[in-house]
Amino acid sequence: MLKSFFVYFKNYRGYLFAGCLCVVLESVFELVIPLIMADIIDVGVAARDQGYILLKGGEMVACALISLALGLLYSRFAAVAGQGFGAELRKAEFRKVQSFSFSNLDRFSTSSLVTRLTSDVTILQNAICNGIRPLVRSPVMLITAMTMSVIMSPSLALVFVAAIPLLGVCLFLILRKLRPLYGRMQKALDRVNSTVQENLIAIRVVKAYVTGDREKQKFAQVNGEFRASSERAFHFAALNMPCFQFIMYATILCILWFGGGLMQVGGMQVGQLTGFLSYVMQILNSLMMISNVFMLLTRSLTSAGRIREVMDEPIGITAGDETDALTESDVLQVSRGEIDFDHVYFKYSENAEEYVLSDICLHIEAGQTVGILGGTGSAKSSLVQLIPRLYDITGGSLSLDGRDVRDYDPAHLRDAVGMVLQKNTLFSGTVRENLRWGNEAADDAELDWACRVACADEFLSRLPDGYDTDLGQGGVNLSGGQKQRLCIARALLKRPKVLIFDDSTSAVDTATEARIRQGLEESLKDSTKIIISQRLSSLQHADIIVILENGRIRQTGTHQSLLEESPLYQDLYYSQKKGAEAGCLAQ
Repeated sequence: MLKSFFVYFKNYRGYLFAGCLCVVLESVFELVIPLIMADIIDVGVAARDQGYILLKGGEMVACALISLALGLLYSRFAAVAGQGFGAELRKAEFRKVQSFSFSNLDRFSTSSLVTRLTSDVTILQNAICNGIRPLVRSPVMLITAMTMSVIMSPSLALVFVAAIPLLGVCLFLILRKLRPLYGRMQKALDRVNSTVQENLIAIRVVKAYVTGDREKQKFAQVNGEFRASSERAFHFAALNMPCFQFIMYATILCILWFGGGLMQVGGMQVGQLTGFLSYVMQILNSLMMISNVFMLLTRSLTSAGRIREVMDEPIGITAGDETDALTESDVLQVSRGEIDFDHVYFKYSENAEEYVLSDICLHIEAGQTVGILGGTGSAKSSLVQLIPRLYDITGGSLSLDGRDVRDYDPAHLRDAVGMVLQKNTLFSGTVRENLRWGNEAADDAELDWACRVACADEFLSRLPDGYDTDLGQGGVNLSGGQKQRLCIARALLKRPKVLIFDDSTSAVDTATEARIRQGLEESLKDSTKIIISQRLSSLQHADIIVILENGRIRQTGTHQSLLEESPLYQDLYYSQKKGAEAGCLAQ
């Protein structure tokens, strides 16, 4: 699995290889030190040759300094490689998420995607920064130290034959237990992120309903679950150290026992035993590092699997092969805005038992204004989201200007369809930056036009810095009606062929809504306009009014024809008219 991530080292391979080389050279110089130390004891000390001792001592200091310098260089190269890898992987994962359709996003929670983009990538990043050294160093140290110890004393080296299998069994048992625990820990972190995100987004609702204590309890519960899963995982991870230390000290005791016996019979000198013990410590430390690498890899594999799920997710909506082969000048363009629903069926998931929309047949002429009316859950938003292919239809056909919507490149299609969603979303930044989401090249004259049509100029003139006023996160400084008008202006700047309002004037008064409607009729005469609203006053001027019920078209017609023929429409009209008259009398 980890092999598939090597592509993100493309710009950092030099640093990675340089870091590995530094570790190898550092290990070599460290392994020379025990040999020099053995010579100092067996030759210099035995002969009381002070010059020899100083010479060899200088060599030891030189080897140590070179090893230190190589270690510092490794730290530099590993940091660049690890951080660069993390940045590239995070960028690639974010790019993949941006290409997701709504159906893809339905499979992942927002909090889980945030965790996969941050925590999981950081775990892989840290595995590289902290794992290269032991991964390269430990095999080099292990093989070299094992070779030197066998050369020094083959009989004493047999102690490792019993020690190494014991270490392997301990490591296997710990890793087998840890792998699923790390997965549960990351899922628990997803739930913590979800709770925090929900609370911060809805903080005004929490304050308004005085439910802070309930939110604290909810957070305490998910935080406790994360703590418990983390404690359990690290409990088993921590067993690695005492197990290895127990076997390591037992091995040293055995070597000292048998080595002392060899010294008594003249089979080994003091310097040799001292050097042999140094190599023993390096072998055992190497085995300890190898076990830590496996622990690191176990957690990395869990995070890598979660990231891989995102990267391997098939994109729900893509341009067809024919569209990909066309040049930019040949790509299909929406020129008029004529829409045809021909026996359209739709459901969010292939496994869903019921269709959200069933047998939708609707023809909309270019330039027409169409109103869509229906109760909550009648699939009004689902219907209009099919036009720019935010979702793909399940059955039937949907065409725009006589061509199937799937023949258009998604980017060109969505650029031709201006959509003001039910939920008004503004971004951190100034008014100008938010409006230019509709057209990056828009100048002040175009901004003035869009804001005038959307009646946003009424409040923009009162803002301290006009278009350069900072809105705060999510437009926190604006009212609901002001947000709606800015979102409408943003959509108008696209000068779309199809303009969709998904209940987008619910927060403005009827007089302002009438002015917006009049401005649209005057400024975008040729654009097809689709308006979803619960207010009949918003729809009665439409060329066609479509009544949806339970995902089916119940009736279509003009305001006058429906008022004469549709009992449902009559009930809605007279109830709203009565409510409006009562409101006027109350004033």
